[in-house]
Amino acid sequence: MTAERPISEQELQAYVDGRLWAARQRDVEHHLQAQPELAQRVAAYRAQRAALRSAFASQANEPIPPELNLTRLIEARLRPRRGKWGLAAAFALALCVGGAAGWYLDRSATPDRTQLAVSALQLEAMSSHAVYAADRRHPVEVTAAEQQHLAHWLSNRLGRTVAPPDLRRAGYTLLGGRLLATERGAAAALFMYDDEQGSRLSVLMRPMAQELSAGRSDMNQGTFNLCAWISKGIGYAVVAAKSDEAVDGVAEQISEQAGEPG
Repeated sequence: MTAERPISEQELQAYVDGRLWAARQRDVEHHLQAQPELAQRVAAYRAQRAALRSAFASQANEPIPPELNLTRLIEARLRPRRGKWGLAAAFALALCVGGAAGWYLDRSATPDRTQLAVSALQLEAMSSHAVYAADRRHPVEVTAAEQQHLAHWLSNRLGRTVAPPDLRRAGYTLLGGRLLATERGAAAALFMYDDEQGSRLSVLMRPMAQELSAGRSDMNQGTFNLCAWISKGIGYAVVAAKSDEAVDGVAEQISEQAGEPG
């Protein structure tokens, strides 16, 4: 009997990207069922992929600007010229226009600083929720019983005054919180809640440049919905397996408690 071939990291990445052939995909799924920690890591990879695709979807779908239409460029180039030199110029233009269009689209699709900040916020919030909300025994480092210590500790680490929002009006009870690391090696805070049905909701807060500001934006990944925004030097993100409306309602409560304008 042939021993089962181990699952490689490359195959896990192909599984996340949906590029693994069917037979091997079943092997990976069976393997993940027996490895809950690895399954959580793969879920985080999927959340990261979805966050990036969502963040840059609008730029990818933008139409090519009319001024870069190949037919118009050739017509404009031929119009003032006659004879063989005009035809040669048209062919030369046709050869280089693809490169010019690619350069232009690459520049126009480059997100600005605020877009990058929101994308990073969404990515970390989705990934963190996918990993920690699924952990039934250890979703937090410091429990709600030490709420004052939790707020003081995380505020010191973030260099911002942060505290777990009071979400009882929305039906959520604080479980506690934990310290996270951002992609830049800075600190972020994650507060975890649950409702009467045991459904988890997380609120991520991370420092942002004081000049950055972004209104609330939504995204979803599988059963999770997210609402993120940036205000007064802090990025906020709410994630839960609830409807967009429910998550937006929690975001509104957090904004109110933070003293943000409606």
